[in-house]
Amino acid sequence: MNEPQGEPISEHRGGCHCGNLRLTIRLPRPPAETRLRACGCSFCRAHSTRTTSDPNGSVDMRASDWSLVERYRFGTGTAEFLICKRCGVYIGAIGDTASGTRAVLNVNCLEDQAAFTQTPQPVDHEGEAADDRLTRRAANWTPATIHSS
Repeated sequence: MNEPQGEPISEHRGGCHCGNLRLTIRLPRPPAETRLRACGCSFCRAHSTRTTSDPNGSVDMRASDWSLVERYRFGTGTAEFLICKRCGVYIGAIGDTASGTRAVLNVNCLEDQAAFTQTPQPVDHEGEAADDRLTRRAANWTPATIHSS
């Protein structure tokens, strides 16, 4: 399958329930064509996530108050799962890679989440070596800018 090239054509806004965490994601395809994943890890299953990422897109993440953001790490500790401490919403995970900061987003936190209609494909990264995990994220996750002020 050929990936679309050029400027992202689809911009989406979202964040946590209380509005402390906000994000804008730009994707190279419309929501109905955007691939979704259902991660099999216990964290994602507990949050009923539908996630997406695209290395040809971009995402900006902001918080009104970063002290109200839990940067939860588990497993290999190679990603931070961003959860609002006030309302409990998980918006996505970020990680540093050789290609820069990358993110995977929980589309359930987007204002237009219903437009993302693909059936989430199950994924399971259990047993994946940390180096392989970072390489996969560098290649597949979305370039991210975290606005800390």
